[in-house]
Amino acid sequence: MAGRGTPATALLDKQKVAHQLHAYEHDPRHESYGLEAAEALGISPERVFKTLVAEVDGRLAVGVVPVTGQLDLKALAAALGGKKARMAEVAAAERATGYVAGGISPLGQKKRLPLVLDASAEAFGTIYCSAGRRGLEVELAPADLVRLTRAVVAPIAG
Repeated sequence: MAGRGTPATALLDKQKVAHQLHAYEHDPRHESYGLEAAEALGISPERVFKTLVAEVDGRLAVGVVPVTGQLDLKALAAALGGKKARMAEVAAAERATGYVAGGISPLGQKKRLPLVLDASAEAFGTIYCSAGRRGLEVELAPADLVRLTRAVVAPIAG
């Protein structure tokens, strides 16, 4: 399929995980990548998840939350057994993941970072997250995302 070829899609193919890619024309003027994806694909924004990189006690970690909410940094820290969290610098997030901000996928990151998936994902048969570039979403079962990333599932959306 055209448009494959990101580390995220390569990982899904290699692991033979059932998934579907959804491409759309990214508008750089749109304020929210996730809401743009939901609108473009005609799906409920509660099923579209954004990947955010934070620092928990000075170490990078990933929070995956619905695009309709915010990452609760205290909850992220607690889920990982840490005390304090803050958003990571964009350059540090891009370096660690190998992706460009706005297209960071929780899958196929350059460095395996601790990852927490918001518990709301478990309410859906499939969820959408970035496939590794702006304008490309992957739809997969939350359980597969958890397995592939060794994620902790916890309520981290505020």
